[in-house]
Amino acid sequence: MTTAARWARAEWGRLYDTVRAGLAERRAGAVAMTLGAVALTAALHVAQQWPTGLRGVRDLGAVRAEDPLWLALLRTPLSLFVPAPDLPVWGALVQVLLVFGIAEIGLGRWRTLAVAYAATLAGTLYARVGIALGPGHPLGLPASDARVVDTGPSAAVVGLAVVVALRHGARVTAGAVALAMVAEVLVKENLAGREHLAAIAAVLVLYALCGARRRYARPGARRRHTPCGARQRPRSSGAGSGAGSGLPPSQSSSARRGRAQRRSWR
Repeated sequence: MTTAARWARAEWGRLYDTVRAGLAERRAGAVAMTLGAVALTAALHVAQQWPTGLRGVRDLGAVRAEDPLWLALLRTPLSLFVPAPDLPVWGALVQVLLVFGIAEIGLGRWRTLAVAYAATLAGTLYARVGIALGPGHPLGLPASDARVVDTGPSAAVVGLAVVVALRHGARVTAGAVALAMVAEVLVKENLAGREHLAAIAAVLVLYALCGARRRYARPGARRRHTPCGARQRPRSSGAGSGAGSGLPPSQSSSARRGRAQRRSWR
């Protein structure tokens, strides 16, 4: 095995094994939520092609920093699946299919939605704070950004990519995603780039809190759960146990008796 192959296995091996096992065991059911999200994103894109549909989508899922906060909070969940108007829709569909699909298998359905919403909400709230700070502040934004329609899955995708990578030991990948978002802001200063950084900061805080909760949990809970709540399969308690040995109970009992007899003969 080459050095590059060994590195790839060390970086992405756990994630690859998790995704492969999930798809082999449940097939399309492993990504049912993701397929629904892709269908919803495509349907909202189609609806925006007609004036009536566009008005409806804007009324239900378009978020602007100049809107009242309560209205923005109501629209934020759906805004996650409304394709950004200045980007091709196929990009949003591919992002949702790949990143949401991997996250649904690696984190679980509801935790994937929770992380996606937290990342999107962090971007929405940051826009208001940035505009309040003004362009003269390092974290500030120009007042014109208050009128920008802020939709799309990109913040959720970035947040999920970082959490999934950290959860499965792909720390170089998580760092690369974060550095790419920093480079985006340096190369093209815009609202979306700043919101991506806010999304990364929010999910890192969540991940750290999950890790702290695991460290201070009861010993039994620590065995059942991993950071961010993803469950691990229970391991076999020993080579001779029936669970995990692949043998029927009668054969595993015979194997144990045989080993006991061999030990008594020594």
